[in-house]
Amino acid sequence: MQELGSNEIKITGVKKLKDISYTIMPDRIEAGTLLCAAAITGGKIRLKKLRPEHLTPILHKLMETGCTLDIKKDEITLEAPKKLKNVEIKTMPYPGFPTDMQSIFASILTTAKGTSIIIENIFENRYKYANELRKMGAKITQEGKICVIKGTRKLYGAKVEATDLRGGVCLVLAGLTAKGKTIVNNAKYILRGYENLDKKLSSLGAKIELKNIEE
Repeated sequence: MQELGSNEIKITGVKKLKDISYTIMPDRIEAGTLLCAAAITGGKIRLKKLRPEHLTPILHKLMETGCTLDIKKDEITLEAPKKLKNVEIKTMPYPGFPTDMQSIFASILTTAKGTSIIIENIFENRYKYANELRKMGAKITQEGKICVIKGTRKLYGAKVEATDLRGGVCLVLAGLTAKGKTIVNNAKYILRGYENLDKKLSSLGAKIELKNIEE
């Protein structure tokens, strides 16, 4: 039993546990990632079997970028504009904007109109991906918890390094829209949080190949 507002969880043991049936909730970060993949490429996507109410802050920011969304009970259709608009993002605990989506949004904002600002309020040192995006032509600077992204016309393929899960997938999304070939090393980080991401993106039309993965 946990008291509200407490940092402590107390568990009282029992002699025997009983069986139950439980359905694992859809992954809101994977859903947000796929929506952003369509957004950065100016595409259209329909996601099924999810809970839109878990994605509320993500959906609001996508709409601010100019994406058109059709939201139903367990389905979302997104259609992206030719050019995304700049936005300001502040990460917050749930139900605020999730910190796990800030690097992914940073990726799609690299080619958006104008200047976007991200403020990371949850974790320190979460902009490791910024230097890798700069290798691809992104105009991105960071200081402390603030990241400033000035949209550029085009990203360019490069060899980049994934240093963590979400930062790694943001480089994959950047590679989807970049001119030329992008190689993301250390893909093992990405695979910790995404199942068959390469196949899912391929089914959407991406030219992506997964190889040479080391545990």
